[in-house]
Amino acid sequence: MIVRQFIGWIRTAPAGERAEATRSLARAWLISDLSEDDRAAAEGALLMLLDDPSPLVRQAMAEVFARSSDAPAAIVQALSLDQPSVALPVLEHSPLLIDADLVDIIATGNGEMQCAIARRINLPASVCAAIAEVGSAAAALELIENAYAELAPFSWDRIVGRHGHLAAIRESMLVLEDLPAATRVALVAKLSDTLAQFVVARNWLSADRAGRIAGEARDRSTVNIAARSRGDDMRGLVQHLRATGQLTAGLILRALLSGNVDLLDSALSELSGLPQARVSALLHDRGGASLQALLVRAGLPPSTFAAFRAALEVCQETGFVDSVGGAARLRRRMVERVLTHCETDPLAAEPLLILLRRFATESAREEARLFCDELVAEEAIAPIHHELIAA
Repeated sequence: MIVRQFIGWIRTAPAGERAEATRSLARAWLISDLSEDDRAAAEGALLMLLDDPSPLVRQAMAEVFARSSDAPAAIVQALSLDQPSVALPVLEHSPLLIDADLVDIIATGNGEMQCAIARRINLPASVCAAIAEVGSAAAALELIENAYAELAPFSWDRIVGRHGHLAAIRESMLVLEDLPAATRVALVAKLSDTLAQFVVARNWLSADRAGRIAGEARDRSTVNIAARSRGDDMRGLVQHLRATGQLTAGLILRALLSGNVDLLDSALSELSGLPQARVSALLHDRGGASLQALLVRAGLPPSTFAAFRAALEVCQETGFVDSVGGAARLRRRMVERVLTHCETDPLAAEPLLILLRRFATESAREEARLFCDELVAEEAIAPIHHELIAA
């Protein structure tokens, strides 16, 4: 009876009053102890109100039903397909929308609707993959910042591929502690390419020089990232480097000259197809034939064999680096010894010597920077030390 009166009244009521009345009816449907007849009549009235010309009416309904698992499924479904001002609360919160509904809306909806879905709690991998594949940059950013989103590694890579050139995307991803190492490297590559294109466009550097500098920066970052990677994360990183053509002899030599045994073992295992334990045994074998066979199988240029051999001899004397910071930097004494050895080796090619000279310069500058940092730190600590002694 009451619902019948409501239907009669609402046909002529102003939009604002219709919206408030709709809100009250929706709440009554959820929390009031209605009879079966009244509940059916109320649902019918609410379904009719989906065709109301004023979005205020449908917004009121969406706000009431958005978070409820007891809301009428047909009404929630219709609201999710309405204009954004109506659909957003339902898209962001409704537990009644299934994954297939969300994926379809991501493909057909606008950026606001994609962002609302990206903010959902407990967002499954399939929906995350859809946003990564076709979502706007704003939706991707919402997804990255959603701690409840379940992103598969390929979804991270797709976001990098589509939006990695945007600073906001890179910054939001790089602060994540559990970001896969392969994704970090891909972000670094995007940043390097962006900067190289910028300086070339400004005529600050030639394309060749900018590309070389960007490549060196990318390799330094890769070794730095690898120093913090272990197990499956390291294997995923090496596979990514190989797939993108970055697993070069120069990068592997940089890893060795930094004392990063994990990256060295994983890289040679990936390239040679041998188990990592077998690669590690061959690297620590003092026989030159075993090492050469491994390098040949890995497909590395013969002109680099002397450098690898000399570097491994130094490592066997001094040991590999255990600390994260140490495994991310070139070791100056090792680089200089390898360079000296290769300069007297007739088989060492000129490109290898050029690379080693660059390594020597880089390691010297890094050592000088660390030395200066230590001096500054000592200057800051000295007054405190003297005060403690005086006290």
